[in-house]
Amino acid sequence: MKIVSYKLNNVIGSYRAGAVEDQYVMDLQEAYKQYLLHNGEIDLVKSIDYQLPHEMDAFFRLGTLAIERAKQAVNFVQDNDIQMIKYDLNDVILGPPVPKGAKIICIGTNYKNHVMEMKSSMPTVPVLFSKFSNAIIGPGDTIQKSPITNALDYEGEFTVVIGKEASHVKQEDALDYIAGYTISNDVSARDLQKRTPQWLQGKSLDKTTPVGPWIVTKDELPDPSRVKIETYVNGEKRQSSNTSHLIFNIPTLLEFITSIMTLEPGDIILTGTPDGVGFAMDPPQFLQDGDVVRIEIEGIGVLENEVKNAEVPNR
Repeated sequence: MKIVSYKLNNVIGSYRAGAVEDQYVMDLQEAYKQYLLHNGEIDLVKSIDYQLPHEMDAFFRLGTLAIERAKQAVNFVQDNDIQMIKYDLNDVILGPPVPKGAKIICIGTNYKNHVMEMKSSMPTVPVLFSKFSNAIIGPGDTIQKSPITNALDYEGEFTVVIGKEASHVKQEDALDYIAGYTISNDVSARDLQKRTPQWLQGKSLDKTTPVGPWIVTKDELPDPSRVKIETYVNGEKRQSSNTSHLIFNIPTLLEFITSIMTLEPGDIILTGTPDGVGFAMDPPQFLQDGDVVRIEIEGIGVLENEVKNAEVPNR
């Protein structure tokens, strides 16, 4: 199942939880309502906002239970060919498929060749840093190039979405805590990132981190350890690698991170970027107004965004 955050093109309002099937988006709450009505569960329909919330933050607070109910709803609608809660993909806007309140945990220098191109030291433990929700945008949204940076760079990343509360998780159990996977672009202002030992200021500019286009549930991608990842800028391939080249694989990351902090449903982990970033090219090739960044990850899909110069409001 592919979980999305969507709203209709001509409707003003918040994004709703949906599922993509073929070229259609299905409203998950409405689908689950039809499922309950078919089974005579009238009392549960009255509490539908609790049974399967339409808002992404609340949806993920239910964790794996929300995904189980969503799958029941999707299967019911497909089996009964119910059309009234399906919308053509061309008629909707997709937003970031993760909660606004999610923790955004990023892993630095997690591919050997990227460590080498950045002239960094090989890590002995995972390198953690964070982003904030102000940076997150959705598929098709514009990456804002702030005038305070002249060195905006792309980083295609395989991203893990947490499905249930995780604390002190063992590697062998790690995949049990995952809801699914998505794509992120850890856009980085290298000049800001490099001017202090802490990377945060170069990693959290407003509207710079696309996530999407959807979350693929883990049953559709049972082996995240061998997934191809590629990044293109204006059609030119810049990055090409595989999650098999991660220095610290996903089970290792979950064990390490959850030994430090509790992860909650909807939290995301950007697992690191391969070699081929613009900073390491000779000469460096940074993102400019009008550039289009396209990230393709096997088993998930495509995340594409255009870069535009941001206007600074007058104060």
